[in-house]
Amino acid sequence: MSEKLLEIKDLEVIYKTDLETVYAVNGINLSLNRGETVGIVGETGAGKTTTALSIMRLLPSNTGVIPNGSITFDGQNILTLKEGDMRAIRGERISMIFQDPMTSLNPVLSVGDQIEEALILHNHEKRTKEQIKMRVEETLELVGIPSFRKNEYPHQFSGGMKQRVVIAIALACEPELLIADEPTTALDVTIQAQVLAMMKELKDKMQTSMIMITHDLGIVALTCDKVAVMYAGEIVEFGTVEDIFRSEKHHPYTIGLFGSIPNLEQESERLDPIDGLMPDPTDLPAGCKFSPRCPSCMEICKTSPPNDYYDGEHRIKCHLFNIED
Repeated sequence: MSEKLLEIKDLEVIYKTDLETVYAVNGINLSLNRGETVGIVGETGAGKTTTALSIMRLLPSNTGVIPNGSITFDGQNILTLKEGDMRAIRGERISMIFQDPMTSLNPVLSVGDQIEEALILHNHEKRTKEQIKMRVEETLELVGIPSFRKNEYPHQFSGGMKQRVVIAIALACEPELLIADEPTTALDVTIQAQVLAMMKELKDKMQTSMIMITHDLGIVALTCDKVAVMYAGEIVEFGTVEDIFRSEKHHPYTIGLFGSIPNLEQESERLDPIDGLMPDPTDLPAGCKFSPRCPSCMEICKTSPPNDYYDGEHRIKCHLFNIED
């Protein structure tokens, strides 16, 4: 059995309309081993969710286009699979926790019915109705919800409990890969910590690989083995958690993200936000995408896209380090 579960190569994703073309993902490379957690971190609009939807093959059919690249899951390029074959993988072998639990759940179905739906659709073990209902109860208990609440509806649950239900649906079929798209954004800090601890425990217990999409470097530090820093549809830095948090070399954008984290030991010190805004994805800069906001910008940055600088597994897409070499 191959150690590498997922490999993304040169992936490009665009959203094409009659009026304009949005360049959402621009040639990213990313791999994930079995049992590993990779964090994808970046601002809103960086292309994180589009990357996840590409893996799930859930891009909008009328506008979403993948002009280049491959996504290989367990030896298969899922971009070439027929929809019926992909449907057998989606939800069973690859599951996704969507951003907002308030809108992810069907308000007219009980939470038990929504978990049961996934189990019936992927019933390869030929479970009986009674066994499926038992599995629903087991899954709810697994995420800390009493099984007797399976007949209740989403409006009867708090935000944190809704998020647990969404996680239960994603885990019901014991997937090999779990994609968590900002799973704690809508929750308060205390519930965030509980949900993250639960997800880490379940991941370790079930030996599931995970992609954690977030804008919070604190969540990355707690949950991930490796980190991809994404900006304007590109991975500008990639490495282990130790590389990202302890290395002396960083992409200027990563330094900017660290500058936006509050330091509790220095209460009076103001945050150091990144100047400017993410570039318009319909009209990206010619050279480095971060150059209009970069405090270390050079003339070459404005005209020539940088190559990756490698330091072992740690890679940084920046002219600063390539010039040093």
